[in-house]
This record gives sequence, C-alpha cells and structure tokens, in this order.
Amino acid sequence: MAVGPNQGVKNEINVTPLVDVVLVLLIIFMVVTPMLQRGKGVALPRAHKTEQKAENQPDPLIVSITPDKRVFVEQDPTEGPELERRLKRELEAAPGRNILLKGDSKLAYTDVRKVMETARKAGAKGIQLGVEEIKETKEAKK
Repeated sequence: MAVGPNQGVKNEINVTPLVDVVLVLLIIFMVVTPMLQRGKGVALPRAHKTEQKAENQPDPLIVSITPDKRVFVEQDPTEGPELERRLKRELEAAPGRNILLKGDSKLAYTDVRKVMETARKAGAKGIQLGVEEIKETKEAKK
C-alpha cells in the first residue's frame, strides 16, 4: 500500500478474500458430501411410486446388502448371529426406530428375505425397503 501525496484511495475491488472464502467452502463441501450418504452404496431396485418418510419419525437404521451378499449395518460389516445381536442393541436403544433395508437389485429375493427375518427376530416393528424412484419426464406422460 503506497502512502504519499500522489497516492489516493484505490477504489478497486480486492477479490483475493472472496477467492479464499470460496475455496474454503468448496473444500468443506467436498469433505462433507461423502458423509451424507448413510449405509453402504448399492444399486437399488427401481420403482414408480415411493412412500415419503413422515417428518416426526426418527431416522431409520440403515441395513445394506451388497451384490456379494455381505450385510452392513450403517457402514459396519455384520454377519450371521452378530447381525441379530447388533440389530437388537440398536432397536433397544431407540424402540420406535424402523429399519431401512437397502438390497442390491442383483440379489435374489431369498437373500433379502433372510435379513428381513433376522430383523423381525431382533424386534423390528417396521422394515422399509429402499428403492430408487423412477422419474418420469413430461414427454413420457403424454
């Protein structure tokens, strides 16, 4: 910053602080976005109509089944008898909590049914199946 009789106030916009703020926000969004997805990433079956979650319901417990038939509770791999114990623990901690079952679309129905039966034995009152909603375009409706 120059000081002297010839140097007046500069009325130019300094964009350096703006760029710094934008870069910090970009980094924050890049770090936070992967954390927003709960459960394990699977290719969900597709459906035309889906039910929306009621606003007063607590967040469901996410149980995912991958194409290789591995079961995950949230992000933790859980197999066999440990699955029932883990679900029972989670459901006892929050009694009104539902289970959202995200099964890969390549799985056979029996694989998903086994996990549903295990959840029922653990005391689940409600099990919702995760699906991907098919969005219809305006042209397709005509």
